[in-house]
Amino acid sequence: MNYFMRTAFCSILFLTSVQAEEKKGSFVLTTILASADATQAACADEKFVYAVSNTRVVKYDRATGKEIAKSEGEAFHLNSGLIHDGKVCCAHSFYPKKPDDSDIRVCDPATMKLTILHAFKNPPGSLTWALPKGKEWWCCFAHYGATNGQTVLVRYDQDWKELGRWTFPPKLVEDWERSSLSGGIWDGETLLATGHDKKVIYRLRVPAKGEVIEWLATYDSPFPGQGIASDPKTGGLVGIHRGEKKVVFAKFEK
Repeated sequence: MNYFMRTAFCSILFLTSVQAEEKKGSFVLTTILASADATQAACADEKFVYAVSNTRVVKYDRATGKEIAKSEGEAFHLNSGLIHDGKVCCAHSFYPKKPDDSDIRVCDPATMKLTILHAFKNPPGSLTWALPKGKEWWCCFAHYGATNGQTVLVRYDQDWKELGRWTFPPKLVEDWERSSLSGGIWDGETLLATGHDKKVIYRLRVPAKGEVIEWLATYDSPFPGQGIASDPKTGGLVGIHRGEKKVVFAKFEK
């Protein structure tokens, strides 16, 4: 075998091993909680579970599954939610209305009052998830249908000044079909993101250089899209099965 053949052969082996490594593991269901409001997202803390629908957040006792309270305050289209500073933070938009007015709404578990944390002026799409990281916020603004390739991830500083924005690779956009990314969370220095209705979770990375997000891997998942959150109690994930009206807990298995 000459040098060029050896080089090509080694390259193929390398690429194959990387692809195999990327495909190892999946997220598997551990427990469920029935909720008529599990239609957009879910999140949890040590004691409570929060199901998110378009218009409200509903609080449940984690140990018994008993409903505790419903949020108070107007909402049109709540999206993904997460626990931040002890409160439930939800991306919120007026989709499918135009223009793409969007904001971050906060539900205080003590009072269950919904308030606006930040409203975006002329956002570049419909807000589907908003993630704090240090003092910064990373927000995904979605587009749908023929223009879903215009979906962007935007990085903001603590004063909501834009620091950068990234689009998503065409092959990943193609996998969404006519939908977009519905949920996302940080997992170390990479992102885990969900589409609208497929039982998969994408692992993504913000590139050191360039303006296109890197698509690292795709995992099977019990969540058919929608918002996800980290579970502080188990170290796994919290999501929903919209069709079955369930909050779903999952863990990663290799």
